[in-house]
Amino acid sequence: MMKRYFAVAFLLACAFVANAFASPDSLMVDVRGATGTLSFQSPTGIWWPKALENASAKGKKTRTVKRPLTVRTARESARQSSVVVWFHGGMGSSNCAKGLVAGEDFADFYPGKIVVSVSACRENHWVTKGMIDAVDAALDSVAARRKSPIEKVSLVGISDGSLGVLTYSLEGRRAVENRLLMSSFGGFLGEPQAIASQKKMQSGRFRFLQGGKDRLYPSDKTVSWITEFCKAVQVDCELRFDPEGEHDWSYWKNYRMDWIRDAIRK
Repeated sequence: MMKRYFAVAFLLACAFVANAFASPDSLMVDVRGATGTLSFQSPTGIWWPKALENASAKGKKTRTVKRPLTVRTARESARQSSVVVWFHGGMGSSNCAKGLVAGEDFADFYPGKIVVSVSACRENHWVTKGMIDAVDAALDSVAARRKSPIEKVSLVGISDGSLGVLTYSLEGRRAVENRLLMSSFGGFLGEPQAIASQKKMQSGRFRFLQGGKDRLYPSDKTVSWITEFCKAVQVDCELRFDPEGEHDWSYWKNYRMDWIRDAIRK
C-alpha cells in the first residue's frame, strides 16, 4: 500500500447551510493530524433526492393541508434512499473545495439517490486515514439528518478519486455494494492480487471504465492491472474499455453515461 502521510482523527462540524432537506446541503469536516492540530477543513456537499427537494419547494410556495403529508412522504423516501459517495479527481489542484463543485455536476445524474461529495486536497488526499474518516463522518451526518442509519454505500471515483474508492473499500466503516472506477490506476496502491485478496474486497461489485486515449494513465499499463485484479477478486468485476475514451469526467458523462448508470444498480 502507498505510504500513509497522516494518521489523523476527525472532528465533525456539521453546519448545514440549507433549510430542512433542500438540496444541496453543505457541511465542514475538520481533519486533525496525529498531534491534534487542524490539518484541513473539508468542504462537503450533500444532494438529497429530487423528490424531497421538490416537496420542500412546493411546501414553501403553497399553504395547503397536503403540505405536511407531502414533505413527510418525501422524507420517508430519503430515509430509504441509497447513498452514493463521489470521489473527485485533481487532488493536486489549488481548489480545495472540489467536492462541492464536482459533486454538483455528478449528482444531477442520480436524482433518486443521496449523493455525498467530500473534498480532498493535496497532502490530505484519498489515500490517508483522515480522508476516509472524513467520508464516514459525512455519512454519519447524513444518517443523523435523515434519522436512519447508513449501512451500505456505493462508491464512484474518477482519476485519483478512484484510489479513494479502493481505499474506502479497505478501510471505511460501511459495507460497499457498487464500485465504479473511471480512468483509474490501482497500481499506485500495489499489486492487483495483493489488493484483491483483502477480505473487505470480497463483497459488492466492481466496474472499471478505461479509455484508449487516456493521457495520464495509458491503457498499456492500466488495463493489465485491472484485468489481473478482476481475476483475483472473486466477486462481480468487469472492465469496460472504450478505445476513444479520454481521461476526464467530461468524456465519460458525455459519451458513456449508460455505462455509468448501469454501474450503480440500486
